[in-house]
Amino acid sequence: MGYGIRIHAWGDWACFTRPEMKGERVSYDVMTPSAARGVLEAIYWKPAIRWVIDRITVLNPIIFDSIRRNELGSKIPPRNVAQAIKGGEIDLHQYINEDRQQRATLCLRNVAYLIDAHFNMVKEKSGPDDTQEKHYNIMLRRARDGQCFHRPYFGCREFPVSFEILEGGQSIPSYFVDEAERDLGWMLNDLDYTDNFKPQFFRASMKHGVVTVPKEAMR
Repeated sequence: MGYGIRIHAWGDWACFTRPEMKGERVSYDVMTPSAARGVLEAIYWKPAIRWVIDRITVLNPIIFDSIRRNELGSKIPPRNVAQAIKGGEIDLHQYINEDRQQRATLCLRNVAYLIDAHFNMVKEKSGPDDTQEKHYNIMLRRARDGQCFHRPYFGCREFPVSFEILEGGQSIPSYFVDEAERDLGWMLNDLDYTDNFKPQFFRASMKHGVVTVPKEAMR
């Protein structure tokens, strides 16, 4: 296991979309490990390291809210992109005035989490100067200063994240500290990029406000 770090992340809105919902977006009850990893990678990411989420602590009550937004109704087909790469005269623009539709989103309101994570070194992408201490110290400095490669977000880019690093054993009590256990059902852990983006799921359970991510998520 690499060096550990704890990040306090919070925001007004969040949507961690369930993949089984096709027509409208419906959020999981809590942040997914892949979304938590996205927050850390927004603060600091290098090919030589890979962030691993250990625990997610839910700090605030779980409150759902429904909003409706104007969105594009379609995506650019991959075959069009492939033809454009080959030099074909393909229009890759999307015109919102011609392809606008309203979609409802069941999202979370007033969210806050503690993200406990560590990173592992990726040997095949590490150089002679890449050490755990080096990357750990860079992460500490960037998190202390509020630096990030891009503004992290909770599921959708319009739901920005504020963050701070907690050090020296600092913690924040969870709203669910007195709740023994809550079954959250099957939750998306991550995508296996080596196997054609195969999704990995695990049975999520929140105990006293803490969701522990298993070392090997079930597929």
